[in-house]
Amino acid sequence: MRRSLSLALTAAALAVTVLPASASATPTTPTTPTTPTTPTTEATPTAPAPGTLRWGPCPEGASAPRLECSTLEVPLDYRDPDGRRIEVAVSRLASEKPSRRRGVLLTNPGGPGGSGLTYPAVLAASGLPREVLDSYDIIGFDPRGVGRSTPVTCDLTEEQQWRGNFPPYAHTAADVTREVGYARKIAEQCAGSRTAWMLPHTTTANTARDMDRLRTALGEPKLSYLGASYGSYLGAVYTTLFPRRGDRIVLDSNLGPGGYDVTAMRLLARGMEDRFPDFAAFAAERPEYGLGSTPQRVTATFYELVERLDAKPVQGLDGIALRGYTFEQLYSDGSFPRLAEFWRAVDTGGELPLPELTGDVENLLAARFAVVCGDSRWPGTVREYQRNVAVDRVRYPMLGGSTASVNPCAFWPRERTEPPVRITGRGPSNVLMVQNERDPGTPLTGARALRRAFGGRATLVTADQGGHGVYPYGGNTCAKDAATTFLTTGERPARDLACAAEPSK
Repeated sequence: MRRSLSLALTAAALAVTVLPASASATPTTPTTPTTPTTPTTEATPTAPAPGTLRWGPCPEGASAPRLECSTLEVPLDYRDPDGRRIEVAVSRLASEKPSRRRGVLLTNPGGPGGSGLTYPAVLAASGLPREVLDSYDIIGFDPRGVGRSTPVTCDLTEEQQWRGNFPPYAHTAADVTREVGYARKIAEQCAGSRTAWMLPHTTTANTARDMDRLRTALGEPKLSYLGASYGSYLGAVYTTLFPRRGDRIVLDSNLGPGGYDVTAMRLLARGMEDRFPDFAAFAAERPEYGLGSTPQRVTATFYELVERLDAKPVQGLDGIALRGYTFEQLYSDGSFPRLAEFWRAVDTGGELPLPELTGDVENLLAARFAVVCGDSRWPGTVREYQRNVAVDRVRYPMLGGSTASVNPCAFWPRERTEPPVRITGRGPSNVLMVQNERDPGTPLTGARALRRAFGGRATLVTADQGGHGVYPYGGNTCAKDAATTFLTTGERPARDLACAAEPSK
């Protein structure tokens, strides 16, 4: 079976900062645009009583040292708080220093569609500073629709799972038109699945409301938050809907203020162009790979390999898949040797280590479709996607023909329970944003747009480094120290801070 661009991008999109990978997205039907609104109340009707969580061992596959798990019931539809209920799976890594504990730190590793149940343990094992672990109970959860929470499905076949949630690279307007049938079929499957009743309610705004229910169930007047990639948008929505209930909010690898909307999807191609020169320099400095002696030559090799594989796939790998695999490996400097070896194998006819489907890819993709397509409205005519592709293929030729093309959100059900949440500067100044300058999955331009939307609420710390994920995985101590200081003392830089590049260790 041919490995597609989309599968590689799906894998990248999932892990986010979790060792080292992530980003993703998709689009919606023709409809009259609605004006984003910001709710004016923070009331939580019929919220759970404090202390209603019953902690116990985590389920098989989600267990980790000291990690406890529980389940919280929440309304399917917050407009009908006493109506149908769904479950949210929750985890806790409790502080081992009760005298130093100041509250809870809710976490999200990104997605959408990715599980966060084991994320507290992942953070602890990956360098979250001891003073942070002592200061908080670290809380993880599977968002509604995901994993061990009440899950959604689109009944995706194995072949559809391989295709993932990104369209193939469109070289022409006709390529966009050719993708319409497949995109429509996926949307119809999701709308006709046994969990279609969840689709209108599987949104970022409702996940944020679930977070506030969780805060109440934990018995906390406020919660602090650490979220990366898509988790940055989830945190931005939470602190917009509940500005007085957030304590210290850290947003890492930031999406723009529209979340995974059509702008963010197209910006993934910008992110690849921003980041690729780092890999090109790496490969050019290592003649043993044979990919080119200058960054310009390495870049030329990329296009030569893509063209060759498009003409004649090798071991199930075509040019689209090579674009996707390359994009995925740009998430971390540590992946550069693997990417260079892969290119060399493609060039010389060596054995290719092709990926396999692991984990519940069907649920991951279904949940991602639900959130991305349900959060905002996307272009509803083929002509708009053709125009976008024509523009982005020139601006960002490495990936723009894919990320600007048509996908299932163009044919998503028209029903919306509410307009998108509009991120504003209303609320306390308690948001710290940390961001790599050359992030392939959430480019700096999106982070700057979110920073402008927050106004005086936020401070932005940028790190002169590439890759996806700053805290605690990145190598820039200036940026990481800023996040640790804020979480443990509440102090932020007085103004936006640009952290200089630091030598690799």
